[in-house]
Amino acid sequence: MLRPRPPHTRTAAYDDPRSTAPPISRSPAPTRRTPARRRSWGGTLTDLHAFIAGLPKAELHVHHVGSASPRIVSELAARHSDSKVPSDPEALVDYFTFTDFAHFIDVYLSVVDLIRTPEDVRLLTYEVARDMARQQIRYAELTITPFSSTRRGIDEGAFMDAIEDARIAAEADFGTILRWCFDIPGEAGLESAEETVRLATTDKLRPEGLVSFGLGGPEMGVPRPQFKPYFDRAIAAGLHSVPHAGETTGPGTVWDALTDLRAERIGHGTSSVQDPKLLAHLAEHRIPLEVCPTSNIATRAVRTLDEHPIKEFVRAGVVVTINSDDPPMFGTDLNNEYAVAARLLDLDERGLAELAKNAVDVSFLDAPGKAALAAEIDTYTAGWLAP
Repeated sequence: MLRPRPPHTRTAAYDDPRSTAPPISRSPAPTRRTPARRRSWGGTLTDLHAFIAGLPKAELHVHHVGSASPRIVSELAARHSDSKVPSDPEALVDYFTFTDFAHFIDVYLSVVDLIRTPEDVRLLTYEVARDMARQQIRYAELTITPFSSTRRGIDEGAFMDAIEDARIAAEADFGTILRWCFDIPGEAGLESAEETVRLATTDKLRPEGLVSFGLGGPEMGVPRPQFKPYFDRAIAAGLHSVPHAGETTGPGTVWDALTDLRAERIGHGTSSVQDPKLLAHLAEHRIPLEVCPTSNIATRAVRTLDEHPIKEFVRAGVVVTINSDDPPMFGTDLNNEYAVAARLLDLDERGLAELAKNAVDVSFLDAPGKAALAAEIDTYTAGWLAP
């Protein structure tokens, strides 16, 4: 049986920062398998993990600062020694163990405080892309909270230049395409909403890679309808709506995101399972849920993986994508989340490939890019399953 790594365990992608990183490359030609190894559940766990490791992927729900591995965080903490964040990667294991969602937010914001200069922003962004490329992530929509940086004194133009420089360099060096979702930190109130939409819609500031507009942070005490005017402005400027909703509150928050914020995808949406009419609506209108299993356990949004509602989502016909959210903070990565999904949904290799293609299909990648990535997934899977 596949078992997810517990929240305090780092994955291979985030091992000792002193080690030499392997070169980044496209997934190798898959090794042909013998008939005895053809099916994931009839073969070995090693086979399934190897298939996932080489599977080309897209990721749609992953946070910029939350993707900072211990290697990156330790370097930033060493640059800013006045921070309470430990610079020892081993100490970060305990630091990234959360008691509840509120504690997670506190820790997350302490890491945000390490991003103090445009050089920090550029380092973080480029190195996150490096870690993604190691997992064969070809395309990612990275959620960025610019308000958290501009309020700390980083010049807004320099911030945009830093993320764009990293995006262009990452695609050239690693082959990973990055796009941005600018999100409102809900706990910071309407001031942050105004600032975020201004940065996202001002022609001289809006970065080329920006495709969507979101809303993150705590849900309790942060009602979604108050952000409607800001989402209206972002949508009018051509951005897609992708708010978090229904992670730590009930399905009413998801309905608010759909009706007031005109959500095209829902971040998390775990409580949607409590409302059959909502599930039917999501399925009928093909509004995807960005599912992050290990994150939901780490933040206590769901008690155990076996209780995770992803099975009910799929049975109801809802489109789901698999994502890692804040991977190093939760001791996971996208490869591990696919392994978790394989166990929860009883998927073989073809099922995992279809799950990967879900993310491509509902992404905001352009049509030629979607076609190319879907074809790459098909080619990889066919080669893996060939006798």
